[in-house]
Amino acid sequence: MSRFTHASIVRGVIDIPAGLAASQERFNGEAGRAFVAALPHRAADFMSRWSLRLDGPSHYGMCALVLPVLRADGTRAALKLQYLDEETAGEPIALRTWAGEGAVELLKYDTETGTLLLERLDATRALTHEPDTRAATLVIAHLLARLTTVSAPPELHRRLGEVTAAMLERAPAALPRIPDPSDRRLIEDCAAAVREVATEPGDRLLHWDLHYDNVLGAGDGDRGPWLAIDPKPLAGNPGFELFPALDNRFDPDEIRWRFDAMTDVIGVDRARARAWTLGRVLQNTLWSLESDRPPAPDHLEIARRLRTPR
Repeated sequence: MSRFTHASIVRGVIDIPAGLAASQERFNGEAGRAFVAALPHRAADFMSRWSLRLDGPSHYGMCALVLPVLRADGTRAALKLQYLDEETAGEPIALRTWAGEGAVELLKYDTETGTLLLERLDATRALTHEPDTRAATLVIAHLLARLTTVSAPPELHRRLGEVTAAMLERAPAALPRIPDPSDRRLIEDCAAAVREVATEPGDRLLHWDLHYDNVLGAGDGDRGPWLAIDPKPLAGNPGFELFPALDNRFDPDEIRWRFDAMTDVIGVDRARARAWTLGRVLQNTLWSLESDRPPAPDHLEIARRLRTPR
C-alpha cells in the first residue's frame, strides 16, 4: 500500500490505473498482466461476498489496488486486492498476529487470492508528509519497538536466516560486477559484517518495509496517531528493520542520527543493528546487480556512514 495514487471509479466500474498495470508487467510479466486483467471481476466478487459497497476513489501502489468501502453495518473499511507472492502471502499472518497493536487491523482475508479487508486509515495523512524528519524517524522507531516485541508465528515461512544464507551464497559471483574498486570493497565489507551475525538471525516478527509512506494516520482511539501498513513480514532480528527509514527521505547527514535514535528507542544492540543494516545494503545491491543496474548511490552512502563503528 505504499505511495498510493488515486484511481478513478466510473459508474461503479473500477478503472484499472495505468501505473499499476505498468508496474505489474515490469515486475511480474505475464502473471502480472493476468492479475490486472482479473481485478474488475475479483473486486466485484469480494464486494458481493463480503457485503461491501464502494465509498469513494480508490488508491493503488506497485502491487495492490485498494478500494474504500462500507460494510453492511456502515463501518468504513478498505478492500485490498493484491498480487499474491512470497512477500504478500505473509501479510495476513502478520496483521492477525499484531491484532491492531501498532498496525492496521485485519478484518477479513482470503487465503487463495491474498485479498484483505482492512480497517480504513487516513490515506491523505502519510508520515512522509511530516515536515520534521527527526520527528518522523521517532514515529517509525516507536512503531518498530511495538511491532518487534512479538515473536514470529510458526506459520510465517520467511526467515531471516534463510534470506541471509541466500545473500551470502550469491554475493561472490555478483560483487565482481561492481566496476568501482572502492564500492566493491565497501559491499564486500557489508557481506563480512552480515556473516558475523548470520548464525543468530533472531525470531521477532518483522515488518521489513516500514518507511514513511507505509505509516498512515489512525482514527480516534488509544492505539496512537500513527499505524503501520503493508508489511512484507519475515522472522528475524529487529536490526534488519532500520534500513527503510534511513533510505526513504534520504539525507546523508542524518544517517547517523536516525540510526542512533532508532536503536535507542527499539532497544537493540547497536553493533548487531549496524551489521544487519549493512546486510540490507548488500541485499539491495545484489538485486540491483542481478537486474543489470549499478548499486544505488544512496545505499552506498548509508554503508559508508555505518561501516565504521563510533
